Amino acid sequence: MADRLDSMSILVAAVDAGSLSAGARQLGLPLATVSRRIADLESGLGTRLMHRSARGVILTDPGAAYVAACRRILEEVSEAERIASGEFSVPRGVLTLSTPIVFGRLHVLPCAVGFLQAYPEVELRLEQTDRPISLSEEHVDAAIRIGHLPDSSLRARRVGAVRQVVCASPAYLKEKGRPEKPDDLSAHDCVVFENLMSNERWSFGEGAEKRSVPIRSRLTVNTAEAAIDAAVAGLGVTRVLSYQVAGAVASGQLEILLEEYEPRPWPVSILFRDGLVPRKLRAFIDFAAPRLEKALAG
Repeated sequence: MADRLDSMSILVAAVDAGSLSAGARQLGLPLATVSRRIADLESGLGTRLMHRSARGVILTDPGAAYVAACRRILEEVSEAERIASGEFSVPRGVLTLSTPIVFGRLHVLPCAVGFLQAYPEVELRLEQTDRPISLSEEHVDAAIRIGHLPDSSLRARRVGAVRQVVCASPAYLKEKGRPEKPDDLSAHDCVVFENLMSNERWSFGEGAEKRSVPIRSRLTVNTAEAAIDAAVAGLGVTRVLSYQVAGAVASGQLEILLEEYEPRPWPVSILFRDGLVPRKLRAFIDFAAPRLEKALAG
């Protein structure tokens, strides 16, 4: 088993270094040894893990899946050894988190600041992006996700929910009137946040009550901030997530419309890999989850 773990470590090092020779140099091993150990893995598995070329190594599909599994196994073994030896009495190390851009700025960053103050031995890498990411392939410890989750091997800690809300400024509503039902939107100017929905039709309700209505898009943008700013300026009706517009609503710059027609709220979850959870990650989940729950409940 120890030889297999060593071979996994060699494989991961070679992949991260970009080539067998670079991996060998980093490990301080002969190139022939690195090549042989990886070949032994391939022989035992009965499949090719990578293609070698002058430009480096390119993982096959089975190779990419196997390397991702190797990373998880090696991390769990390392964590188990640290726990057993009592090396880490407090959380320590680099923790990498992924979060949606606006949600990260408004809610995750304040949690991160408090967490780092409480755990001085932890370093935090916060990646803010609205694109889907793979925890294993991108070496991310946990991700904040908004939306219904597909079935997967990942574990999830739900921390709340957000709504898809329609809103407009008081000045716009005074000039153009207040839509009382979704069909009324066809007579209004709309500002579309295209990452959230179509610039042609908006959906309302759930199940048998679900319906799609045409809208007139005067402006289409790719950030929630731009959609909110345009709505505040009186350009038209927009639709964003409730946490994104909470500040503008609280200040009276925008008003929520058509609340009774909103679709089911989207859950907000902290996703992380199954198996042994590193102390640094467990500490972050225990610290951040109740704070995020409180923020979303408010």
